[in-house]
Amino acid sequence: MSHPITAGVDGSPESLAAADWAAREAQCRRAPLRLIHAWMLPPQTARTAQAPEMRKLWAQEALEYAKARLLADYSGVPVSTELVSETAVEALVARGADSEMLVLGSHGRGAVGGFLLGSVGLHVLALSTSPVVMVRRYGRKRAGLGTGDVVVGIQDPPESAAPIEFAFATAAAHGTGVRAVRAWAPVPVFAHGPRSRRLLDETRGTDAGERERQRLAEAVGLWREKYHDVPVTERVEHGHATEVLLGAAAQAGLMVVGRPAHRPAVGPRLGHVAHALLHHAACPIAVVPHDP
Repeated sequence: MSHPITAGVDGSPESLAAADWAAREAQCRRAPLRLIHAWMLPPQTARTAQAPEMRKLWAQEALEYAKARLLADYSGVPVSTELVSETAVEALVARGADSEMLVLGSHGRGAVGGFLLGSVGLHVLALSTSPVVMVRRYGRKRAGLGTGDVVVGIQDPPESAAPIEFAFATAAAHGTGVRAVRAWAPVPVFAHGPRSRRLLDETRGTDAGERERQRLAEAVGLWREKYHDVPVTERVEHGHATEVLLGAAAQAGLMVVGRPAHRPAVGPRLGHVAHALLHHAACPIAVVPHDP
């Protein structure tokens, strides 16, 4: 059996929208769906929250409600639930490790809500070893990709395969296309450092735009062959990656970006491009860890 798609449920409308999206994805991929709720709170939060027995009872009811809701609309999808006596970050990261992907709502509510794009969501995104999809709340009609393509940002290093493969596999499951986007800008004449000097040398006497188009074509070439039924559009745009990808996200069914899987950091951090997309893009955002 294929790995499950796991969705975090905290009872909020945002997490229910994420569960809807996950159920549609499980249906398209013919995968089981697992709903989890981690009801334990960190000590500093638990002191001001409801009693543990009440939190656990409320969490179980939230899971049962979400499961019944999804089974009514996705009767062919196997749905399981898991009530986890752990804090949200450790539970989500651990269950995501054996999942096809982890799906979370982009907002939560109050002290009980754990699956949100706040400290918990950012920790999970930074620590997860599997793709994490953040879904905004737009009502149930927005579940799934709709008519939009899967857009994948191809940045340095372009050979990082995991985000590209995820984008193609998702498009194939939904019968839609992939739009591969790469942003570039000439190096300023005042730029310093070995990498800046190397890039400046590369652009001298060459068509820099053509070089970037070749890099993009090389990055997606293998996946074009493997997923030959998936229509592919390649686009190189001049500008900062954040601006370019935010523009591309406006018409996307799903935006896919990468995150180095082994990044030395004092705390959980995302790249500035992924961070901007998570906060400002309207479509679901998939953050896929990859080897640098």
